[in-house]
Amino acid sequence: MTFADAAGRMAGLAGVAFGWGPDAFWAATPAELAALVRAVGGDAPDPCTHATIATLKERFPDG
Repeated sequence: MTFADAAGRMAGLAGVAFGWGPDAFWAATPAELAALVRAVGGDAPDPCTHATIATLKERFPDG
């Protein structure tokens, strides 16, 4: 599954579960999304650290 596939699926789930439209999903931080998932009893991983994001940017410079 590509990042785009996973993001699209997550956006759809956020719309169904939380009533979010695309703008709300893409404006939210991973921590905000994780907090909502945990609030409804889901298992959300901890958000990425700044170091992990920096490493991913270096590894995948095209975004």
